[in-house]
Amino acid sequence: MSYIKSRKHPAAPRRHPTAAATAAALAAGIAMHPASAQTASGPTTSLPEITVSGDAQSDYKADALSSPKFTEPLIDTTRTVTIIKESLFKEQVATTLTEALRNTPGVGTFFLGENGNTTTGDAVYMRGFDASSSIFIDGVRDTSTASRDVFNIESIEVIKGPSGSDYGRTSPTGSINLVTKQPRLENFAAGTLSVGTQNQRRVTADLNRVIEGWNGAAFRLNVIKQDSDVPGRDHVNNDRLSIAPSLAFGLNGSTRAFVNFIHTKQNNVPDGGVPTIGLPGYGAPAAVAIPQNPTPANPGPLPGATQSELNQLNGAPRVRSRNFYGTSGDFDDATTNMLTARVEHDLGNGNLLTNTTRYGRTDHDYMLNAFMPTGNNLNLAGPQSAWTVARSLPTNVDQRNTILTNQTNLRATVTTGGLKHTLSTGLELTREEQINYAFVARNSGAAGTAPPANLYHPDSNAPGFNRIRRPGQSAGTTKTAAIYAFDTIQISDRFSVNGGLRYDRYKTEFASNPFTATATAPAFDVSKSGNLFGWKLGALYKPADNGSLYAAYGVSQQPPGGGAFALSTASNNANNTAYDPQKAKTAEIGTKWDFLDRQLGVAASLYRTEITNEIITDPISPATYIQAGKKRVQGVELSTVGQITKAWAINAGYTTMHTAVTNGPNVGADPGSNALNYTPKSAFTLWTTYKTPFGLTIGGGARYNGKLQRGTDGAVGTPRYTDSYVVFDAMALYPINRNLSLQLNVYNLFDKDYVANINKSGYRYTPGVPRYALLSANFRF
Repeated sequence: MSYIKSRKHPAAPRRHPTAAATAAALAAGIAMHPASAQTASGPTTSLPEITVSGDAQSDYKADALSSPKFTEPLIDTTRTVTIIKESLFKEQVATTLTEALRNTPGVGTFFLGENGNTTTGDAVYMRGFDASSSIFIDGVRDTSTASRDVFNIESIEVIKGPSGSDYGRTSPTGSINLVTKQPRLENFAAGTLSVGTQNQRRVTADLNRVIEGWNGAAFRLNVIKQDSDVPGRDHVNNDRLSIAPSLAFGLNGSTRAFVNFIHTKQNNVPDGGVPTIGLPGYGAPAAVAIPQNPTPANPGPLPGATQSELNQLNGAPRVRSRNFYGTSGDFDDATTNMLTARVEHDLGNGNLLTNTTRYGRTDHDYMLNAFMPTGNNLNLAGPQSAWTVARSLPTNVDQRNTILTNQTNLRATVTTGGLKHTLSTGLELTREEQINYAFVARNSGAAGTAPPANLYHPDSNAPGFNRIRRPGQSAGTTKTAAIYAFDTIQISDRFSVNGGLRYDRYKTEFASNPFTATATAPAFDVSKSGNLFGWKLGALYKPADNGSLYAAYGVSQQPPGGGAFALSTASNNANNTAYDPQKAKTAEIGTKWDFLDRQLGVAASLYRTEITNEIITDPISPATYIQAGKKRVQGVELSTVGQITKAWAINAGYTTMHTAVTNGPNVGADPGSNALNYTPKSAFTLWTTYKTPFGLTIGGGARYNGKLQRGTDGAVGTPRYTDSYVVFDAMALYPINRNLSLQLNVYNLFDKDYVANINKSGYRYTPGVPRYALLSANFRF
């Protein structure tokens, strides 16, 4: 059966030859640049470490954060921090941010969407809250809603707990910073060609050259081309091309300049999931009453199944997890262009001045003819083979995100009154904008519906509705001016205290101008301005040079419209301009130790986060909303990372997350629980490798996520939670020679059947990927 990838973008035939040709061209380009031992001397301590893949031993442990805002080594940083290095996620052949984040426990894409809408991009949950609006690239907020590839990423820094003093408005439970690859003063070329079962095809190249005749100058180019189906899912496809050139000057001097550009083009087929019919906990939904006298103004719901017909779903078999319920008109297209310029100047005695300027823009165009198997959308007349579910058109994105920012930071060390102060202070000026364009169904004045899908054997070639853009849009703009200062005071050789304060002056403006024949002014125009204070305090005691004990407390805030670039006047909406910012307060105690000649790091922390100013219904007057809601997340986090021996590497983490709504109605579907949604009570991650004496590296890992409670929206008969699961992966890598190694990865080794995420009502879920294998050839010159 043929399949048209998108009516908007007709698909070309399968591109195995193209992928092979691309790989050959890149390999030929790599081969043209032989290895060079040239490495210029000079001060390069501020540049990130680089690990070129091949037969080198694993190196998972990082000793410091990349941002100049964090002045202390990781072992002396009074926060729970996980740094995921490229050497780790490259062994796993992780391709996206969400895949790489599996290396820190309890962080993942557990939420599929609300009602018929499907989440897109990196919809990351961390410690009970959505952290999608708290993703940064080299310390600058990334407003993109598209999925992020890690081909140009050196490391991923996951900071758990309030990050308000670090980045301003953020998720209440943390932030994620992606550190990009930069030019180096050495010549090398590397690349990976990967092919696998389930139509996996991906090629990457990483070329770095010293520019002869230019003192301390270098050029680096990272490229990726991927055209892969999603394992276990029919027709869902990820097709992306990215190129990231960068230039650096003065790498061997006191003044260094970096210019980075990245262009990414994605043309994907999105995934709306599959019905939860037949899963544990599923029961027949309630029938929807059809008005006896429907009118054009009040047609009522679509005619669907009667209650007696719906009762047939009790005991009905599960649908195939491969089923695709979209149409030939579905698409998920995104184009990102981002230009960054950074200048660093060493002032002497470890003092550093940094200035960063960035302009970034992402255009995201997305449409999914989705489905919701509710009582009024199901037709269960006749045999099971004839049952159908209606397709709708609720998931649409035609959006542009832009950011323009300039950030200046000064890091300095001074001694006053016999006390050593390590300071970091700076100024940030930022303008962010999100535009959502109006659209209608093609060849129609209003959106329509696609043909219904057979419940057990959907036809992916069914025509869907494409769109055309019309005049009219909604636009949200946030302008921010921020100053901050951090200070670590060395009281004695063993004891220090630290603190930080950030002040943000922000203004968010939101206007909605829907398309109408007579519209002359925005139908909705509102703004919100205010001040944000984020601060943190910490104390550190070092019982030994290789260990620390610490206590910390921090506060962050998220104002109305801070994450969504949209404001509201509705009383039940957290983006209402009349409301105060949401606040998060975190207390943490912990310890960090380096063992085995500082090659193995071990950390443990006990934390408690309290969130206030949530919007809830007034218990006295249910029709009224008040800003008195409170939530709590508390638990333990344990981790270890590094080398147990020269040949044996490990990265492992375990966390517990005891969550609760402490004031306000329960938010979950389980009547006996006041826990937060989409948050496993416990989670564990492990990855370990061992390099044998004859060169073969073998490794593997396990990922465990506990039970997930879904949200509540009155849905009847759907599962209230998903079961816990454990998934095992394995890999083997063997160097053929100094320039080539072969790597085999097998995912979901025991073919575990599990639910990866679930939507709010519980009508839909995304199946976990089944077992599949990937063979990679790693080149290094």
